[in-house]
Amino acid sequence: MRAVIQRVKSASVTVDSQVVSSIGRGLLVLVGVGHEDTEADIEKFANKVTKLRLWPNEDGSQQWRRSVMDVDGDIICVSQFTLFAKVKKGTKPDFHSAAKGQEAQAIYDKVLARIGELTGKKIGDGVFGAMMDVALVNDGPVTIEYDTKHER
Repeated sequence: MRAVIQRVKSASVTVDSQVVSSIGRGLLVLVGVGHEDTEADIEKFANKVTKLRLWPNEDGSQQWRRSVMDVDGDIICVSQFTLFAKVKKGTKPDFHSAAKGQEAQAIYDKVLARIGELTGKKIGDGVFGAMMDVALVNDGPVTIEYDTKHER
């Protein structure tokens, strides 16, 4: 599973001119599901997203001390199969490493549920498979890439 995790002041997802989800301070997480992802990846992913320390301590004197749960932030996730694009050959992206529709949606839904269990909050999201407009105000900016198969 792959992600681009962004610390945001606000974020929203719009589908067909309707805002379907929005948050204030928290995380915008673009989520890509690969065809090799398992239940273990779901747990690893949810734990990383909820516990990643991206905020400073309360007085701001030390960076990277508090998680989204520590700051009572919100999370909005957006399915993003294009995170598995390969562009090594030619100019057309290759998406063969991404999980197929129903398989990807089942795993994505479990990710949302698990993050919700860990945070005790409703997790915002878009509409799986839809064309979405994602708006955000990046805080920092802080943007982290994460891959459950290739942790750095």
